[in-house]
Amino acid sequence: MLAQIREIDSSLARAAEAYNLANIKLDRIKRDQRQNGRLLVVARSNLGRAQTALEGRLVALYTGGASGSAVEVLLGATSLDDLVSRIETVDRVSSQDARVLGQVRSFRGQVQTRKTELARAGREQAEVVAERAAYRGQVERQLTDRRQLLSSIEGEIVRLQAAERARQRTVQRQARARLALKPDVSETSEPVAVVGAAAETPEAVVAPPARYGGVVGIAMQYLGVPYRWGGADPSGFDCSGFILYVYAQMGVSLPHNAAAQFGVGTPVSRDQLQPGDLVFFDGLGHNGIYIGGGQFIHSPHTGDVVKISSLSDSWYASTWVGARRV
Repeated sequence: MLAQIREIDSSLARAAEAYNLANIKLDRIKRDQRQNGRLLVVARSNLGRAQTALEGRLVALYTGGASGSAVEVLLGATSLDDLVSRIETVDRVSSQDARVLGQVRSFRGQVQTRKTELARAGREQAEVVAERAAYRGQVERQLTDRRQLLSSIEGEIVRLQAAERARQRTVQRQARARLALKPDVSETSEPVAVVGAAAETPEAVVAPPARYGGVVGIAMQYLGVPYRWGGADPSGFDCSGFILYVYAQMGVSLPHNAAAQFGVGTPVSRDQLQPGDLVFFDGLGHNGIYIGGGQFIHSPHTGDVVKISSLSDSWYASTWVGARRV
């Protein structure tokens, strides 16, 4: 039963990170829409001025003694595009006329491009909103399953929670004592062996020295804050939201998604981990911040709180993905 709950928690975490990624996509789409909207206004304004200039040149051609064939060509136009094509055949088109014609065509193309981009962004936005709603529905269904499972073993859960609280008090006391002995944790390399971990691909890149070891002290301030799906502030954190929040206090901007955070910084192997490095598990469905001593701080899953865990714990060892140095 506990293994089943663990699997639901893992699935919930992956769904939460997928939801966070959908939000990142939605923010990008909205930025694109605003930018293309502004560019569309500019293009329309430029097109209006170019068309006015073209009209002036047409009047000049008509009243300036253009040949009968030229007038016939101009008056026979059925549309602006047709007119632009026809006017280019008139013998009296000057370099100035050619420039005005080029501007009209260019600005018409820009207007059409921006309209197309806005339409595409609108379709993409609708898809992402639907995708996000699907993830939320998935999480809600899984939360219901989790609550039902928990209620069936309530006594065992209470016992386990009490044992975990006692263990956390000891772990936190030891971690604080260790950190107190290291005023500059960013300069301390602490190799860590993970028993039973899946083989890790050797990293070809040599990671630079850690610069943000101080983030550990900030992260420790939020021990006990509850997990909140999609959360990124002290009222509740999910795993990537916790990392985003504490690193922001160091002046570092990170995306609210574990997989996206995995793409930040430099790869670092387990035996070269330093405090402040980001550690990743479960197919990039979960992550935390390494604090030294083979331990990391993280916001695990629904029903839990920000806590300290060991890289050698069986689940984390078996689902290890890799680490990054920001």
